[in-house]
Amino acid sequence: MRLSLMGLVLLASCNAGPEPHPPDAGGGFDARVEDAGPAEDAQARVDAEPPAEDTVVVAHTREVRGAWIATVWNINWPSRTGLSAAAQQAEMERLLDAAQAAGLNAIFLQIRAEADAFYDSPHEPWSRFLTGTQGVDPGYDPLAFAIEAAHARGLELHAWLNPYRALTTTDTSVAAADHVVNARPEVVRRYGRYHWIDPGSEAGLAHTLAVIRDVLERYDVDGVHFDDYFYPYPESGWTFDDDASYAAYTSAGGTLARDDWRRDNVHRMVAAVHDLVAELRADVRFGISPFGIYRPGMPEGIRGLDPVAALFADPMRWMQEGWIDYVAPQLYWPTTRSGQAYDRLLAWWADRAAEHGRTLLIGNYLAQLGSDAEWSLDELRTQVSLTQAEPDAQGNIYYHIDPVDEDRMGFASMLAEDFYARPAASPALVDATGTVDAPTVSVSGADVTVTASGALRSFAAYREVDGVWQLERLVPAATPAFTLWRGRWAISAIDRRGLESRGRVVEISVGDPPTEPPPPGGAACTHSFGGRYAHTACSASYQCCDGAWAMIDAGCGACLCVETTGETGCGL
Repeated sequence: MRLSLMGLVLLASCNAGPEPHPPDAGGGFDARVEDAGPAEDAQARVDAEPPAEDTVVVAHTREVRGAWIATVWNINWPSRTGLSAAAQQAEMERLLDAAQAAGLNAIFLQIRAEADAFYDSPHEPWSRFLTGTQGVDPGYDPLAFAIEAAHARGLELHAWLNPYRALTTTDTSVAAADHVVNARPEVVRRYGRYHWIDPGSEAGLAHTLAVIRDVLERYDVDGVHFDDYFYPYPESGWTFDDDASYAAYTSAGGTLARDDWRRDNVHRMVAAVHDLVAELRADVRFGISPFGIYRPGMPEGIRGLDPVAALFADPMRWMQEGWIDYVAPQLYWPTTRSGQAYDRLLAWWADRAAEHGRTLLIGNYLAQLGSDAEWSLDELRTQVSLTQAEPDAQGNIYYHIDPVDEDRMGFASMLAEDFYARPAASPALVDATGTVDAPTVSVSGADVTVTASGALRSFAAYREVDGVWQLERLVPAATPAFTLWRGRWAISAIDRRGLESRGRVVEISVGDPPTEPPPPGGAACTHSFGGRYAHTACSASYQCCDGAWAMIDAGCGACLCVETTGETGCGL
């Protein structure tokens, strides 16, 4: 049956990162199961309190709709070093606006690219990708700003950290005095064009765990996320120099062979992060996006790198032990590649995730869109369709945000219109148990005010249509007052773990549904010096006219706005 999915999706289409490698190419109560009744793809599990006369069971299909924002080398944000705090904030808000407009619900923001910090860290210096110089304060806290801005838009903000990469260059002169390569050189190893924190170093592990503990304790992140970088990807002519740490291990009585010891080092790190999350923030989702092939020949016919042997990363063990909530393998190949067949890899990973009771997300190489004939809009449509058709997959994460921001080849519009036209909350954490009380709802005309207890993420507003409760709106929990329209509604509360209450039923007798916003007057432009400009916005000498630059005196009418001195970008 699984093998027929590809053909079904292709037939339907006919009828109608994270950074890749290489990077520059409370509960306590058991949740009850009860008859969900009429609901849009109702969840099997109901996370609600005993029924009341004015409450009903509501549920909808859950899905992670995510995108990575890469900060290393200024891939996505900020667009270049040295921008003012205001310009960086404007760029971040533009990216989040684009994500919201496309129907996404989660952002994976890289906050530790090379043992540095995109937040005010007591352990590591400010990133050089902010100001151009490592250790220089950008004048605000980017992570705190991004969290507040994302949550205001109904977006989750996941903290994406690289646990071992210490420096993305051989030139240590770019590192601040308090950076790990200078402050703790004994835990760092040079490998190819990188510097790496030795995974076998106990001091190095303690340092990384202190960094993650600090983030969990001080920032309202929704997740902790690692990509595919563990031990470094192999480089010709280089051997990872962990002789000293392996000798210390064997001298202390360790008996594992070196390769097994290396895998165990990564296992211990992943387990320790799981324990930190469980201790400090049980509402935080911890997951990893590994290389898309587990091992060559799994499933049969799959060819490529063996990351268990080369990177010493074993996602099967992480899932078996319950250390991660989700796995998001990077299926970074077009569906036309038989040796890395998307549909077969998807089905294989789905079976493994279901077997171990973990959530499966799929990482997609969106940055390749339009790079050649294989990476067409139809190719991405097929990949998303295949993922949504797989019953044991619960979403996609796109590497990276730029094609969403640009609406490259109509990709963001396709998501908003064809895949994400209706809102969706992310799945509940796999180990979450307990119940959520239904909110109290007061109505005045078409305005509703919701009162609820507990640590909540959002309120879900379902409208009854032909006897079915259909999700119409997800509203951030920080916005308890909002407007609906004429009809019978059920409003539920979704907590930080993703558990959902029963819906409180209310009747609204006034108001009409919102109308669609008018289409934009034209496409935006990207300036070669950086920055994005809305249609008819102007730089000093040029005007953006429906995605193309024109001299101002031969442009497309009055300037919507003109960039200010020292800034780049205008109107977005």
